[in-house]
Amino acid sequence: MTLAEAIHNASNRLSAAGIANARLDAEVLLAHIIKKDRVWLITHRDEVLDDEQQRAFAEVIRRRTGREPLQHIMGSQEFWGLEFMVTPDVLIPRPETEHIIEAALAIVQDRNSPVRIIDLCTGSGCIAVSLAKELAAARVIATDASEKALAVARENSRRHGVAERIRFLQGDLFGPLEELDLRGQVDILVSNPPYVLAGNLSTLQPEVRDYEPQMALIAGPEGTEIAIRIIRTAPEYLKQNGALIMEMGMGQSEALIRAVAATSAYAGPDILKDLAGINRVIVARKA
Repeated sequence: MTLAEAIHNASNRLSAAGIANARLDAEVLLAHIIKKDRVWLITHRDEVLDDEQQRAFAEVIRRRTGREPLQHIMGSQEFWGLEFMVTPDVLIPRPETEHIIEAALAIVQDRNSPVRIIDLCTGSGCIAVSLAKELAAARVIATDASEKALAVARENSRRHGVAERIRFLQGDLFGPLEELDLRGQVDILVSNPPYVLAGNLSTLQPEVRDYEPQMALIAGPEGTEIAIRIIRTAPEYLKQNGALIMEMGMGQSEALIRAVAATSAYAGPDILKDLAGINRVIVARKA
């Protein structure tokens, strides 16, 4: 079977399974199996797959037709120009979360200055690691309720050479920080917390609903429960003029703006839109 034939057959199978970008997924998975890039596939479309390659390709296509995420099959996802290991224990990093990185970097005037950062609900560690890579003197504490997620985050910090500047702690939100002397000493607090409404789980794509960790997705009946807890507690840890930068779900900005206004410690929030024009990140500075 040639590469062109393999891609054609796999595209048809993926399309029949409801995969929107069937041909792209087929090409990405075949490139992964034969350890080449997609450009090589296009220029060598008449190359023949050996039996082992055919079996391996058939297996990954079987997994993808079952709606297993492409990133889980490949074991990685790009974020902020870096490659992150992902497993079913963490959320797959998404492009809209990069707005948190942009907002944080816009606040830091000198990227070589010592900056103390807290990352709540760190998951894969993509936010913590990306900020540590960009800010050479930053010290980061990252928390997550899942020890399995923290294992992934630790591995990503090692892969990108920032493990010595990130401390990973297990526990619920601020819980692991209570015994540390951090109150009033944090420059930036970032988080991509769970923000899906409990009743909306069934409406999510199968790749998300069936394969990503629900504890990293579901916040509660309103979807803003965890974000509001963070808004209320963050001022205890932030320095004066320190910033809370947090991702939110569609339609949640008004509730979070009200939560900020109800907490007199803040000067008032800014709302950043993602590339689709959706209110995606809230930035609140401590007064």
